[in-house]
Amino acid sequence: TGVVPFVALLLLQRRPVAGRVLLMTGPGCPGHGLCRSNVQEQTRRQVALLNATAQDLFSLYLKCQGEPFSSETDKLCNPSGVFFPAFRVNRTSERKEVMVAMYKLFAFLNASLGNITRDQEELNPTAKELLDRLHNTTKTTRGLISNLTCLLCKNYNIFQVDVSYGESSKGKSAFKKKQQGCQVLRKYVQVIAQAARVLLPHLSPP
Repeated sequence: TGVVPFVALLLLQRRPVAGRVLLMTGPGCPGHGLCRSNVQEQTRRQVALLNATAQDLFSLYLKCQGEPFSSETDKLCNPSGVFFPAFRVNRTSERKEVMVAMYKLFAFLNASLGNITRDQEELNPTAKELLDRLHNTTKTTRGLISNLTCLLCKNYNIFQVDVSYGESSKGKSAFKKKQQGCQVLRKYVQVIAQAARVLLPHLSPP
């Protein structure tokens, strides 16, 4: 039924892998009637919330990993080698282009959060605050994906978007799992701030 299977497809791919869903447009973009009347405002609030909580999530993650991550953060959590979807839009980009770029970003982030949460449930099962933060961030991200799906479908008749997923941490050592999560979350702090600056003006009421 329209939007729901598309979102479900993304949620099934919580383990980051290389994958693509082709960008398509057409007359059969069903399901945008499922969008709530306040979907644009809700999307704006979700992006603002993710931006406001990203640094705290990263700091808490660091604290729970212990040494040497707390004392060698810059070295161990350098995100330069971490894959993240290219984000080449800015405030002057067309709204459609911005929305597609946002979808790619948050679809990737949703998969990455699933990967990090799985690892932390294994490595730090008693870190309740961290696990709660990860679950809440994932929940917000999923809601945002759903809203972006509605907006793309309703406004631009786009119901499938080309997305990519990063590297899975399965089979890696505990240290490498912690490091990969640290690198991804640090990159997330940087990218979500940029995303908020670009997207929020496009979602502000006229």
